[in-house]
Amino acid sequence: MTTTTDSPARSDSAPGAEEQGSGRLAAGRIGTFDLVFFVVAAAAPLTVLAGVAPFAIGIGGAGAPLAYLISGALLALFAAGFTAMSRYVRNAGAFYAYVARGLGRALGVGTAYVAVVSYNLVTPGVAAAFGYFATGSVRDATGADVPWWLLSGVCVAAVGVLGWLRVTLSAKVLGVALVLEVLSLLVMDGGILGDRGAAALDPASFDPSTLAVGGAAGMFVLVIGAFTGFESTAIFAEEVRDPQRTVPRATFIAIGFLAVFYAAGCWLVMGAFGTERAVELARAAAGPDLTFTAAETYAGPWLADAMHGLIVVSAFAATLAFHNAAARYLYALGREGLLPRRLGAVSRRHGSPSGAVVAQTLFNLALIGGGALLAADPYGEVFLWTNSVGVLGIMGMQALAALAVWAYFRHDRKGLSAFRVVWAPLVSCAGLAVLTVLAVIHFDLLTGRTGLTNTLLLVPLPLVLAAGLAVAFRIRRRDPERYASLTTVDVERD
Repeated sequence: MTTTTDSPARSDSAPGAEEQGSGRLAAGRIGTFDLVFFVVAAAAPLTVLAGVAPFAIGIGGAGAPLAYLISGALLALFAAGFTAMSRYVRNAGAFYAYVARGLGRALGVGTAYVAVVSYNLVTPGVAAAFGYFATGSVRDATGADVPWWLLSGVCVAAVGVLGWLRVTLSAKVLGVALVLEVLSLLVMDGGILGDRGAAALDPASFDPSTLAVGGAAGMFVLVIGAFTGFESTAIFAEEVRDPQRTVPRATFIAIGFLAVFYAAGCWLVMGAFGTERAVELARAAAGPDLTFTAAETYAGPWLADAMHGLIVVSAFAATLAFHNAAARYLYALGREGLLPRRLGAVSRRHGSPSGAVVAQTLFNLALIGGGALLAADPYGEVFLWTNSVGVLGIMGMQALAALAVWAYFRHDRKGLSAFRVVWAPLVSCAGLAVLTVLAVIHFDLLTGRTGLTNTLLLVPLPLVLAAGLAVAFRIRRRDPERYASLTTVDVERD
């Protein structure tokens, strides 16, 4: 059954070309592994292991690999309920729709506005990182100093074109990028194991007592952020083949892969130097180059050079993945009339959210241009600041979505197990709520700043949530019928 709304961008006909022109995304185009590519590419595994893992090791010590496994387990619990709800709520608004169905439309609208801000901040931030990395690669290859903002602008434009075209093309691009990233890291791992053998595999890294250190809380803030993007499986629910199977499969494959890959990669990077020595190096000036040093030492300078280049590819892939997710949130809210209706427009030819793609691309260009005019550091300011706010918002939404799953199934489990729709959501909600609070307390680890800067960066999220609540209450007061229709647009069920 499909419920109608007051949106003019609604049709109950088959998903053909005319329907796409009237506002429905092209259905049935995304398969399981296409969806996995979207999720894992957004997480940018090479960037995590080369750029984030050394900081996690330096802050938390020997237990960093175990922290990745624990974070993966927590998110798997979240996914148990998240994917259960995806069987009954298939909406490109994902978090927004889930929270609205479980905890009420007003909080759902507030969550929707937080989602728009969070995903739309992450995308240009990662594009800025692309410009930062690409500038270095161009300089090394040609000696030319190309402005970072110019290369970031090229990245944004290319991503905008891919976002406009059929979503399966984006999946192919992300698949190639992901394979190259993973291969480079596997070559490094093979070199470490081939040289050091069992000496590189220190079981002490998985001893729970390693987490009883002062920096463990801060380490988990960095580690949990490495999984950001996995929840986008539900965002594409309207476009996948067989949503009842594809979304859960892709979600669990992505979480499992990331948890094991991060933990193993981090473990072997530490094993390349010996655990204690790796922690010392991670805390020293050489810390940021820990992974590249391991690659050069055990596989050769060619691999370190290739990994420097592939980080550019990784940043592009992450920009594309988050752009697609951000555009679909804009589309969902435009369709509902919570943002300008033209954002709900769909390309008649490609079945993509064309209005949202254009808006998201223009926003990216504006933020990149603003960073250039202010002479901001592309990595230390544009990337870290926008992504810190975005990741914090997504973590908070995950906690709310977990609680919403429990509330949705509280009176009717619909034949599903209590573990999946009661205990898993409640445990993951508690864990994610604690990590969200820790992220606020240790926000300096994400931004590299303290004091007023962090306060100004944190303020927008509660303000946006409050604005969403105010909009919802206004709609409820002035147009109860429209309020009752919010979040009820779902893809056709089998």
